[in-house]
Amino acid sequence: MTGGDGERRPAGELEASVLAALWAAGKPRSAAEIRSEMPQPLARTTVATLLIRLYEKGVIDRKPVKRGFVYFPIEDAHGLTARRMHRELDQDGDRSMVLARFVERLSPTDEAELRRLLEENGH
Repeated sequence: MTGGDGERRPAGELEASVLAALWAAGKPRSAAEIRSEMPQPLARTTVATLLIRLYEKGVIDRKPVKRGFVYFPIEDAHGLTARRMHRELDQDGDRSMVLARFVERLSPTDEAELRRLLEENGH
């Protein structure tokens, strides 16, 4: 898992590349197809490991095919970001305080959008 300059790339960066390839494909892809569509050259085993990690995290799903699996994202990029936000919120014991701090730091534009979305969803 090294870059062209010999430096080790963070797993999160490589996972993001795998997800980007899956989102761009728009249909289930094998590990080999994903590997060929990624911008950085990676070993077959590296791509397989990344796919297993993403699958175990519940970010992607897979279905069996002739000689292995094809993989596909469970959510789009926006859904994944929302999931991460929920996970962070769930890890703190004082949800009210976390939400209050989040709202305090919203820009006026984001605050107006949040109000609009809450009203649109009957809240």
